Amino acid sequence: MIVKHKKGTTLLILITALLVSFLLSVRHGAVDIPVKEIINIFLYGEASTNSSILIDIRLPRVILAGLIGAGLAAVGAVMQGIFKNPLVDSYTLGMSSGAALGAVISIITGISAGIFGLATTGVFAFIGSICTLFFVYSLAYNKKRMSTNTLLLAGVAVSYFLASVISFLMMLNHGKIQHIVFWTMGSIATASWSKVLAAAIAIMPGLIILMFFARELNMMAMGEEAAQYLGVRTALIKTILLLVGSIIVGGVVSTGGTIGFVGLIAPHMIRFLTGSDNRSVIPFSALLGAILVILSDTIGRTIIQPAEIPVGIMTSIMGGPFFIYLLRKQKLNKI
Repeated sequence: MIVKHKKGTTLLILITALLVSFLLSVRHGAVDIPVKEIINIFLYGEASTNSSILIDIRLPRVILAGLIGAGLAAVGAVMQGIFKNPLVDSYTLGMSSGAALGAVISIITGISAGIFGLATTGVFAFIGSICTLFFVYSLAYNKKRMSTNTLLLAGVAVSYFLASVISFLMMLNHGKIQHIVFWTMGSIATASWSKVLAAAIAIMPGLIILMFFARELNMMAMGEEAAQYLGVRTALIKTILLLVGSIIVGGVVSTGGTIGFVGLIAPHMIRFLTGSDNRSVIPFSALLGAILVILSDTIGRTIIQPAEIPVGIMTSIMGGPFFIYLLRKQKLNKI
């Protein structure tokens, strides 16, 4: 009963924080829009210059930030559940770098046309994401066992290698360097309703699938043999979750570039608040991830106006020290 009350309280806090972050984000920018005017625009469709700024620029940007944060955080929670390590997420496993490389190849070759002008780039990002994931996984898998430490080392090493490949491609393609930098730094400055739709198509169904398998993920946490005894087809579920995670990461990178550490921070904070039940960890992490990216983007575009700091840099500024904290905590636990 106490656990349910704690989860209910956490959910209420997260929803309230999401609404507050949404309001702050649509209100503040190069032009501050009063809250009363925002309400009038939403309720009565009040036509004005601020109305165009709100509906055409800020609203798609905030929604895209929320989708991206929710997707990355949920994938991070699932990856940590599968590999039983709080240091694992799409960024440390190299998935984001692989997706970025795929998107960059699409940009360089000019193959970026398709539905909403994003579909082909998203396909390339997905292919890069999933190929990188399974390559890293194969490096860590040895004699029917998978070493988590090796997995993390392989993920970091592959991420650095792919980053160098992207840098090399930037050197060879000066004409498209500005577009490529967008992917490597992570930015949603060019958000539009078409990108929101593309991200929603890739991310929202994936979130539903990840939450659907939360119960099986809980069973797998007890050990794969115990889960199999309870009727869980662990190999199949792992494959499904990894594929869905790759689709989500591909959708994120194809619309917002490489944004790191959200999938690392959010699940860890939620587990600290509510425990390790994935039925609450996955959706709560998605909510917290949305809040973190919305606030990071808001701070990034208002702190040094008229310039702005890409959201990928803002999340890395937050996530870097947090990653070091987790590493130190794990090291101390082993002493």
